Amino acid sequence: MSGNTSIGGRVAVPHLVPYCCAKFACVGFSEGLHAELKRFGINVLTVVPGLMRTGSHLHAQFKGKHKQEFGWFALSGTNPLASISARRAARKIVSAACSNRADLVIGWQAKLMAEVRGVAPGLTHRALALVNRLLPDAGGITQKKPGHESQSVVTRSPLTMLGKRAARRYNQVEKMA
Repeated sequence: MSGNTSIGGRVAVPHLVPYCCAKFACVGFSEGLHAELKRFGINVLTVVPGLMRTGSHLHAQFKGKHKQEFGWFALSGTNPLASISARRAARKIVSAACSNRADLVIGWQAKLMAEVRGVAPGLTHRALALVNRLLPDAGGITQKKPGHESQSVVTRSPLTMLGKRAARRYNQVEKMA
């Protein structure tokens, strides 16, 4: 058994507070299930992935300055330095499940964030507050738009090639039609 969570369930990321709230709940639920079901021989694996290249960034909703918000998200979510391929993540999940692990954090960035948050929560809070200052503000705009309607020169560039490939592989492009 496995819980569907995210690094957003261990570290509250700016501009994603509602998402993080849901993922914190998933992490708590999954960890609680593990504790309750272990005595029956049932193992629950809590999977906490960082950014994964799935193409789903094209359907994520962005409000405020859509193109700028989508830009930083698309670049980080499709870049191999900041994200992991879904296939590689899947192999890690299968291996952890076969080993009866209780917890798996996927991606060196997610592991680093989770570790720093665990050891130095105050430092993490200050760093994320600084990140928030660097992100685009909403500019009074409340309308939401999906990523595929928020493209820019940067997000159409070769910098997001791996994300585009993932979108085709995981049928994210067809949904846009």
